[in-house]
Amino acid sequence: MTPTPSPEQLRDETCVACPGQRLPLGAFDVAPRPSPQIPFSAELGFRVSAATGVPTCVHAFRVGVPPAPYASGGVPLPTSTVPPEPAPEDLRLPEDATLLEAWLLALVRSAPADRLAVTLARAERLASQRFPPAQILAAMRRILGGG
Repeated sequence: MTPTPSPEQLRDETCVACPGQRLPLGAFDVAPRPSPQIPFSAELGFRVSAATGVPTCVHAFRVGVPPAPYASGGVPLPTSTVPPEPAPEDLRLPEDATLLEAWLLALVRSAPADRLAVTLARAERLASQRFPPAQILAAMRRILGGG
């Protein structure tokens, strides 16, 4: 069991389209995965549940808490947790560029240490079939701590 992430860790662990970039844990819901019911709001800069209007993170493995309606349903945050593993669908190349960082991070977290370089090279090749090089590089730098 590990403690829930600090605000700084939350910003480091979440993607640019996550409410965790600007809101503390508990001020947004956490969903098990992206869906059309949780669209990205360009106006707000993060995903929002169409049903509740509440900011929603769609990658529980990134925020380190299980999916739950923390903000909309008043579910208390766990005091410690085992971070959820990426789901199989998190390991598939996304169509949406806002999910590129989450996909890369899911691959990195799922890779054995001795396969990390191979995993990153394969991810870069796959991503290049769908996304421009600058977008891939920016996402890789962010998840690897280089900016």
